Amino acid sequence: MSRVPLAERMRPQNLDEVVGQEAIIGDGKILTEIVKKGEPVNLIFWGPPGTGKTTLARILAREFKADFVELSAVTAHKKDVEAVVERAKTNWNLKTRTVLFVDEIHRFNKAQQDAFLPHVESGLIILIGATTENPSFEVISPLISRSRVVLVAPLSKAGIIAVLKRAIAAESAEKRVTDEAIEYIAELSGGDARSALGDLELSLSLAKEVTPEVVETAVGKKMPLYDKSGDYHYDNISAFIKSMRGSDVDATLYYLARMVASGEDPKFIARRMVIFASEDVGLAGNGALNLAVSCFQAIERIGMPEGEIVLSHVAVVLAKAKKNRDTYDAWARAKAVAAKSMNCPVPTWLRNAPTKLMKDLGFGAGQQWTAGFHLDKNYLPDEIKHEKIYDPSQPSNYNHNQKTKHN
Repeated sequence: MSRVPLAERMRPQNLDEVVGQEAIIGDGKILTEIVKKGEPVNLIFWGPPGTGKTTLARILAREFKADFVELSAVTAHKKDVEAVVERAKTNWNLKTRTVLFVDEIHRFNKAQQDAFLPHVESGLIILIGATTENPSFEVISPLISRSRVVLVAPLSKAGIIAVLKRAIAAESAEKRVTDEAIEYIAELSGGDARSALGDLELSLSLAKEVTPEVVETAVGKKMPLYDKSGDYHYDNISAFIKSMRGSDVDATLYYLARMVASGEDPKFIARRMVIFASEDVGLAGNGALNLAVSCFQAIERIGMPEGEIVLSHVAVVLAKAKKNRDTYDAWARAKAVAAKSMNCPVPTWLRNAPTKLMKDLGFGAGQQWTAGFHLDKNYLPDEIKHEKIYDPSQPSNYNHNQKTKHN
């Protein structure tokens, strides 16, 4: 067997060989169009591990006939950046472009990211960054404004299977790997092609015939069938939310445990509970929102596994709470009414009157401070003054104040 890892040997060499990125590759798609025009663009690839961010950067550099320089923000230092700049200046004099690929760009601090700006602005360096974190929070605004952020999606199960079958054919191992093993590796991968190829390579080294049992031995343990961007992800979070909505504490804790055991991002779960507290508990328990926000902050500060008890604590509270969607429904009606009446003038008496002319024209007329500033006037524009937006008498999509099962 080659000492070069299988994942490296199977790395695509052009855009046509890339699997599972139909949203950004193909006729009319951003990366294909950039290559067709032949004009490099500063890019930030945002996506989970093993989705091909490094591969895409190398392919683009090759298409542009550029010098490709790769840095990891985890290990690079100031001198490394300075060396890249000097190399880029030499390339510039030789009429050669320089593509700098920065892996884990979010690991560079603000000062380090600032160091790239003048060279990106001048065109000396074409920057391609890769990050698994939301660049809105982890990459400085000036770099984002000078770059295109491109979402690189995790591969679907079908995409992983396609990658595995291509590798098996390249290794002439068709007779050694069962279809069930391929399916199992794909399920374990979580959309990570590199992980899938690593599991395949190790499995091939352990046995003459690769079966699901061999794969399980290679991986070390049987992982939950959970793809963080696929059906298992959405099905479990949906079941969790609906169990809280239905006030079933047992089911709430069960689906929470499944997500935690499967490696779901605890901040994602906490965010969903914050939304639930306002959307579903609403006016029936105004303290629920504060508790849910506190849960999110606790997860940020203490992490896992200690954060598990915080998640379970707040999930039980939300499940047991009475439910009320009056504000949620009212907000939906407010948006609908506003959308059809955006050009309706604000009533004159509600407008500010900072000048004498505006006062003479009646702006702000009749305003006076009373208890609660509640006047016997219509606050809505005349055209929609009969609209009822906050209306608890209107039926929602489920009983506003249903009894809980576990009170």
